[in-house]
Amino acid sequence: MPSGGGLRPVLTVDTMKTDPELEEVLRIARAAERRVRAIYATDFTVELKGPGDPVTRADREASDIICESLAASFPGDAILSEEGVPGDPAEVARLVASRRVWFVDPLDGTREFTEHIGQFAVMIGLAVAGRAELGAVVMPADGEAIAGRIGGAAFAEDAQGARRRPLSVSAVSDPRDATIVVSRSHRPPLLDALLNHLGVASVVPCGSVGVKVARLVLGQADLYVHDGGGAKRWDTCGPEAVLTAAGGRMSDLDGASIDYRSDDLVLRSGIVATNGALHEAVLSAVAASRGRAAAARSDDRHVTKGS
Repeated sequence: MPSGGGLRPVLTVDTMKTDPELEEVLRIARAAERRVRAIYATDFTVELKGPGDPVTRADREASDIICESLAASFPGDAILSEEGVPGDPAEVARLVASRRVWFVDPLDGTREFTEHIGQFAVMIGLAVAGRAELGAVVMPADGEAIAGRIGGAAFAEDAQGARRRPLSVSAVSDPRDATIVVSRSHRPPLLDALLNHLGVASVVPCGSVGVKVARLVLGQADLYVHDGGGAKRWDTCGPEAVLTAAGGRMSDLDGASIDYRSDDLVLRSGIVATNGALHEAVLSAVAASRGRAAAARSDDRHVTKGS
C-alpha cells in the first residue's frame, strides 16, 4: 500500500472533474447534506432504534435521497443503507454478493448530531468485487467534503464548491510524533495499552468514523484505531476509498483488508486507519497490546480460582 509524503502530480480543477461517477456521487451526497443541515437547524425529535442507538428524521430523509438517487443514476447496482437494511438475512447476503454495492451511512455520528456537536457526516461508498473503490464524505456542519477513487486522487471541496489540491496524508513515521483520533463516546479497552506501546502523546477525541478519517486525509491527524463491535461496513467503505486515494491505508486489527462481500455487516475485527507510513507499527502494537490484555485476563482467572 502507498504511504504518505510521496510526490503527487498537480491536478487542476478540470482534471479533478474527469470522473463522472465520482462527481455524481458527490452531487448526491451534497443533496443529502442540504437536507441534514436543514433539519439540524430545527427542533427535531430523537428516537432510539436500540439502547444507545439514536435516530432522527435526518437519518431517514437523507437515506431516502441517497438511495433513490443512486438507484436512478446507477441502475442495477446493489444499495445497502444503514436506515434500510433488509430484515431477511438472505436478502442482505444477495445484496453484498453483487459485484457493485453502494454502502450508505446517511448520517454518521447521529449522537453528535443530536447533541449539536458538529462532528457528523453524510457518507457514500462503492465496493466493487468486495473492495472499497470510491467514496464521498460530506460534513454538513462546515460544508467540507472529501472524495476520491482508489487508483485516482483524493480532493477536498469547501461549502462554496472550491476544490483543493489532490490530498495527501501526512508523512509522519514515528508514532511518538503522531496524533491519534479516538471516539468521543467510549474509550476502547485496547486504547491505553496501545498508546503506551506506541508512545503516542497527542490524543484527540472526535465523533463519526467519517470525520475521523477526514482528519487523516486532511493531514490533521495520523491514525485511528477502533477495537470492533460497533462499527459497520457502511462506516468504512466511503472513508476507506478516500483515505487510500490520499495515500493512507485501512485494514482490520489483524492487518486484513475489509471484505465488503460479508453478510455480517459488523466489523468485528475492528479498524486500523493510518497515513500508511505508521500502519505496520500500529498493527505490531495492536498485536502486542492484545497479547498483554489476554495474559492479564488469564492471570485474573487464575487468581480468582485460587482465592
